[in-house]
Amino acid sequence: MREIQAQQITDVVEKLCIEANQYLPGDVQGAIRQCRACEDWEIAQGVLDKIITNFEIAENENVPICQDTGMACVFLEIGQDVHIVGGDLSEAVDEGVRRGYTNGYLRKSVVKDPVRRGNTGDNTPAMLYTEIVPGEQIKVTVGPKGFGSENMSMIRMFKPSAGLQGIKDFILEAVETAGPNPCPPMVVGVGIGGTFDKCALLAKKALMRPVDSSNPDPFYADLEKEMLEKVNELGIGPQGFGGKTTAIGLNIETLPTHIAGMPCAVNINCHVTRHKTEVI
Repeated sequence: MREIQAQQITDVVEKLCIEANQYLPGDVQGAIRQCRACEDWEIAQGVLDKIITNFEIAENENVPICQDTGMACVFLEIGQDVHIVGGDLSEAVDEGVRRGYTNGYLRKSVVKDPVRRGNTGDNTPAMLYTEIVPGEQIKVTVGPKGFGSENMSMIRMFKPSAGLQGIKDFILEAVETAGPNPCPPMVVGVGIGGTFDKCALLAKKALMRPVDSSNPDPFYADLEKEMLEKVNELGIGPQGFGGKTTAIGLNIETLPTHIAGMPCAVNINCHVTRHKTEVI
């Protein structure tokens, strides 16, 4: 049994909140640059050039890539041989978010109550997702999620009779409905299976995967490729001004589900698909 101090978790979460907001992952940067090289629509080229300049300035000057520094989505893969000591886990994570958003001069965008509103003043609480895995380490991933894109996400409880075509049509419907609102080029996370709540989590976890990776199941890897091509054929383009680049990635995650259902969720992210990971 390995002991890990709660303070270590706080320190890592603080660091990742800042770094995730300032440094766009290499796979996302590479995908944007590749799309710029292939784009032949003048306005789309100009928009992509500005996006590239923006994330370069953010990285060089240690400032946020986007003014919406998001809700802090924190994913913890906790080894079953770990014992967390010296404090409460949730409080340790929230303290990390509190410090990260204060010390990193990040916009605080969380309200106390969904209806009555009122800013919490420190971007807490974090949206915390925990998973128990083998081992004696804790893998911490922070993915700040802006709501221009989050608001455009969808979930649908299909009957099995909807089939694969129903899933395909739904993905395209979600992206087309989103249009320019999520600041395309976007990354599309798709969750299929599980239950109502689990497929939504799958879709969000799909956004944490590198955009240049593929689902290990060849069937879903082919579906990812097909749907990315179809999404880009919609012609929404960078910031909605038209062009070949509506999305730079589309990732699918799946789980077994009930015989009577086929849940599907589409979680959309903007081109600022931020996530940073560290293992304790």
